[in-house]
Amino acid sequence: MDIGISEADRKKIAEGLSALLADSYALYLMTHNFHWNVTGPQFNSLHAMFMDQYTEQWNALDVIAERIRALGFPAPGTYKEFAKLGSIQEVDGVPKADEMVRLLVAAQEATARTARKLIPTVDAANDQPTMDLLTTRLDIHEKTAWMLRSLLEE
Repeated sequence: MDIGISEADRKKIAEGLSALLADSYALYLMTHNFHWNVTGPQFNSLHAMFMDQYTEQWNALDVIAERIRALGFPAPGTYKEFAKLGSIQEVDGVPKADEMVRLLVAAQEATARTARKLIPTVDAANDQPTMDLLTTRLDIHEKTAWMLRSLLEE
């Protein structure tokens, strides 16, 4: 494979993207779970908001996995691999609506940190497609975290 990025750099980038994929999948699953289980006075707005968020997140999973493949490496795709690679812990039980929002803020921010951590490696390798992917993901995660945080302000 000769796309102008060394194998060692492609491997480092694929490893970073694999961590991003793991966090993105955990975030997707958490958001979908909360969509199904939210209750209370904010039900309608949170139910709809969570659906928009998990749908966006679901579509992002393919983009991240396909970039890993384009770099010449297998994409992780099992819960076991995601648990090993990710930084987001599963939530036990069904939290109250405000706690769901707090947990999603933390998960959005964690996913943004995972993406941001990869930027120096991607920049050094001159990998513009991955940089575009990371920039897009950061924009979405930071904006979503802000919108969720706004729900918690009094």
